[in-house]
Amino acid sequence: MSPKDVSSGSGRGTGWITPGRVVVALLVVLVAVFICVNTDKVTIRVLIPEVTMPLWLALLAVFVIGLLCGGYLFRRRGR
Repeated sequence: MSPKDVSSGSGRGTGWITPGRVVVALLVVLVAVFICVNTDKVTIRVLIPEVTMPLWLALLAVFVIGLLCGGYLFRRRGR
């Protein structure tokens, strides 16, 4: 076995499955369950008009907007 094959033993994930990705995956599952459980109709005021829609759709829209904003702010730039 070559020295490159031996892990450093630091305990941190360096492959596809890292602790951070596991936490994010769990949060996404929790958000999906939260959205699916809240199915009542709600009235939302968007500046001037009032919109009536299912709560799950409003929550999903806010989640997607948050993902897009977070992705834009924290994207990594390759140099």
